[in-house]
Amino acid sequence: MDAINKILIVDDEEIVRRAYTYQLTQRGFEVEACDSAKKALEVLTPEWPGIVITDIAMPGMDGLSLLGRIRELDPDLPVVLMTGQGDVPMAVKAIQDGAYDFLEKPFDTSRFIDVLNRALEKRRLVMEVRDLRAERESRGAQIVGKSSSVEKLRQTVQTIADCDVDVLLLGETGTGKDLVARCLHEQSKRAGHHFVAINCGAIPEAIIESELFGHEAGSFTGASKRRIGKFEHAQGGTVFLDEIESMPLHLQVKLLHVLQDRYILRVGSNDTVNVDVRVIAATKEDLKQAYAENKFRKDLYYRLNVVQIELPPLRDRKEDIPVLFQHFVLEACARYKVEAPPPPTEMIRRMLDRQWEGNVRELRNEAEKFVLGLNLDLETSLTSLAEDAESVSSGNAGVTFKEQVSDFEKHLIEQELIRQKGDLKKAQDALQIPKQTLYDKIKTFGLNRKDYQ
Repeated sequence: MDAINKILIVDDEEIVRRAYTYQLTQRGFEVEACDSAKKALEVLTPEWPGIVITDIAMPGMDGLSLLGRIRELDPDLPVVLMTGQGDVPMAVKAIQDGAYDFLEKPFDTSRFIDVLNRALEKRRLVMEVRDLRAERESRGAQIVGKSSSVEKLRQTVQTIADCDVDVLLLGETGTGKDLVARCLHEQSKRAGHHFVAINCGAIPEAIIESELFGHEAGSFTGASKRRIGKFEHAQGGTVFLDEIESMPLHLQVKLLHVLQDRYILRVGSNDTVNVDVRVIAATKEDLKQAYAENKFRKDLYYRLNVVQIELPPLRDRKEDIPVLFQHFVLEACARYKVEAPPPPTEMIRRMLDRQWEGNVRELRNEAEKFVLGLNLDLETSLTSLAEDAESVSSGNAGVTFKEQVSDFEKHLIEQELIRQKGDLKKAQDALQIPKQTLYDKIKTFGLNRKDYQ
């Protein structure tokens, strides 16, 4: 994505265009100017990486009409209107019509720059959300993170995705077993067929066999017609059995035969149906302990456990927390069609100190609450900072004060690199530190700006 730093000035007076162009260029903005609304519309596209400032009173198409045309082109493109005629009703109508802001000339320079920066920040968020949507549509499921454990997980998925073997996923609740299963499917030669996810713990025992294998008409009360089960529906694709430890023992025997022989029997039928499916199972339990306690079949465990992938808990990959949180914030913004500010650095610090028993799912929930303004669990306060400082000074902390400061600096810089998409100049400006200091810190902490682009 191009840097979102462009400002299109639309004004029929050349002296005004020159003045704004000079003033804004001096402040680091990339400026383009047009002398009419018609020429502006020839420049603008839905992908315009910036905002528009336009005068209202212009010959031909005026600023309000231009606003309407821009709204048709891209309703999320911020337009700031300017006028030398103080007209409150006009200002109200402009905002109602979708203008980002309305400035009356002459206006205070500091307020002018503040409006532009806020408008550009809004545009950046919109474009980030669009990029995220496009990326998800083109790539499908993604395993987000840059820790060594996640890099290893991605490599494992890539290696075995196209190998037609059954897989057993191990991991705590919320570690993303369903995501890894979907990645395995989407990166395999079966991607063009169905991915059928079944939560074995959520289906009543009385109907689970029918759900999995289907049934014939009249096979039991209420079975008025033949029903195709999940395995048949997944023909050529992938069956994902989540919470496999919850499957009833009597059904485990039938599943074992399906895995060995690749055919099923519908309930009430004597005719076998061949099924070409890959099976991915997932559990949060220790299946070895389960079969030792006669809660899970030993032969089924070894039949499922052809390839085993263990997913790391979030507490063991804390360096991924800022990246994941930002990812989930953008997803939530796209889903709820709202804007959210960058998370405060103190919020990130508190997230890094949290144990996350619910793992990635819990972090996603916090991101959603943050976007909706409901983040009570991660609220920051001077009191909490004071308590942390007191804990360090009294020797109760597990690490030294110097180590805590270093860790905080690292994640502060990392969060800014995430926000600025790896742009070191913008990160430096936002952090307000000398360029060489930032470079030295990045080297010390082993960060690579390319990881954030």
